[in-house]
Amino acid sequence: MKITINVNGKTHVVKIESAEMLLDTLRRLGYKSVHRSCDSASCSSCTVLLDGNPVLSCCVFSATADGRFVETVEGLGSGEELHPIQKAFLEEGASQCGYCIPSLIMTTKALLAVEPDPTESEIREMLVGNICRCTGYEAQTRAVKKASRYLRGDEE
Repeated sequence: MKITINVNGKTHVVKIESAEMLLDTLRRLGYKSVHRSCDSASCSSCTVLLDGNPVLSCCVFSATADGRFVETVEGLGSGEELHPIQKAFLEEGASQCGYCIPSLIMTTKALLAVEPDPTESEIREMLVGNICRCTGYEAQTRAVKKASRYLRGDEE
């Protein structure tokens, strides 16, 4: 079967298997920030935004994304043009090995879209599902707070 999927503003017409997961389709299309780890919706390293909502792409059938918009971290900024969320994560040292960072950034983007000034409790609740074995989540919490200030224009 074929689906049409918009990833980061680029339309792809792709042939998929009926039981193919979105994670596999995205990786086949070259979006390597979407990581495979658990295949059971327990680590969140495969988080992408589907029509602006965070989903675990290891547990979403690709057919579900037909005609919809998917966003991965590759669709944000890069190089010298970092997205404010990426900039905040970099400045706060929120990435050690980097494996979980794409999913944390996408989850942060979704949170800040609905709650531009989240409390620490709201941030920690968002972080709960994102498994990071390198840190105690303090740097990530600071990064989310800083990103919210950047996006609101309270800090440059």
